[in-house]
Amino acid sequence: MMTIRSILLLLLLTGVRAAAISPANGYVSKIEVFRNPVYPLDVVDKLEEATMPKVDEWMAKKITAGKNNKCTLETAAVRREWFALHCHFRGIIRSDMKYRSDMSETMRQEYVAAINCLLKKPPKADKSRFPGAMSRYEDFVAFHMTHAMQLHDNMHLFGAHKYYVWLFEKALREECGYTGYQPYMNYDRYAQDPWNSPLLNGNASSIGGNGVLDPAYKGVPQPGRTPNIIASGGGGGCVKAGPFSDMVVNLGPTAMSTGAKIPRNPRSDGTGANPRCLRRDVNRNAAMGATADRAYRLLTKHNDMDSFYNELLGTPPPKNDPYPWGIHTAGHYIAAVDPGGDAMTSPGDPLFYFHHTSLDRLWWIWQMQDPEKRLYSIPFVNMNMTMPMKRAVDPHNITVDMEWLGPPIKLLETHDQLGGNGGLFCYVYV
Repeated sequence: MMTIRSILLLLLLTGVRAAAISPANGYVSKIEVFRNPVYPLDVVDKLEEATMPKVDEWMAKKITAGKNNKCTLETAAVRREWFALHCHFRGIIRSDMKYRSDMSETMRQEYVAAINCLLKKPPKADKSRFPGAMSRYEDFVAFHMTHAMQLHDNMHLFGAHKYYVWLFEKALREECGYTGYQPYMNYDRYAQDPWNSPLLNGNASSIGGNGVLDPAYKGVPQPGRTPNIIASGGGGGCVKAGPFSDMVVNLGPTAMSTGAKIPRNPRSDGTGANPRCLRRDVNRNAAMGATADRAYRLLTKHNDMDSFYNELLGTPPPKNDPYPWGIHTAGHYIAAVDPGGDAMTSPGDPLFYFHHTSLDRLWWIWQMQDPEKRLYSIPFVNMNMTMPMKRAVDPHNITVDMEWLGPPIKLLETHDQLGGNGGLFCYVYV
């Protein structure tokens, strides 16, 4: 039976393209980007390109004020889309980037290998508290499932997840020899046909394929929306193709699970050992709720954080929209079921990290439209918001504590990916 807490978190997860935008005349970026024509630039890609002069100007101010913590655009890491982006740094030799930062097939396979490495490493979390956490990878799942309400309140949704994903990226690099950075997914590139996308087609350089058809799986309920369910995309069962087809999921499910016929966890909180397959429903109905026109509207039609936050969550639910989920929910359920359809244990599916890196990218593009006003902006309590709310407190006094994953840092440090966290955050998106 679902509790009030579970219902709140379930609700949490629950036009014409604009003209092309060109960067300001005469601007020369410190990052030179070459793009594979397999996927043409969408309006969000073009907006990001047009925003780079603002980023450069903002960084120049920080450097002049001595507030960049040694982070510069020349030294920043590059996070990139899983497929079709190519770039290199002008005049900068970066051996760790191998002179380019495209996600080549080799690099995609290296990323998959690093995930498998974490799946084989022993956990660091307290085994008496999390007897079902069987790997270093599941350290991250254990934290998310027991801190989900905090991670998803209005104060923490953006910044705490930024830190969480960065710590995961750090583990891939430092503990498993991965030489790249955490990729993101451009939802729009895969929305029409996610099953055959480079990310989810099940080949060796994907992160695995769809689950087998499970007729008992109907989709993800969306109370209060019309339609009120993200209908099944034709999967729902165990993943049988590609990387992670033999992955063992141990933690969960929780009371929020949306899958069918999932074995019950031996512990009521889902923290016991419950070995089972990775189940997925790769779902166009979800992905269509995160297309580029929606993301572009999110980035350009909202000058204040509250309205930006509301639209990201799809609140209030848009009317006369066949995919009224909001980008946050849509991205989570592109590959739902178990554990990806369970809000608590969703990091158990590697796709989780692609989704939250995508949200981080959108947040960054929005911030950089007016960094003086937006960088440290936090949504306030609003009765129209479905996320768990904290009452207004001074954000300077809030600390994000990741316990066994990483040291505590100030909340506002998580807002700055170009010099935050004492300069440890230093990355851009292309």
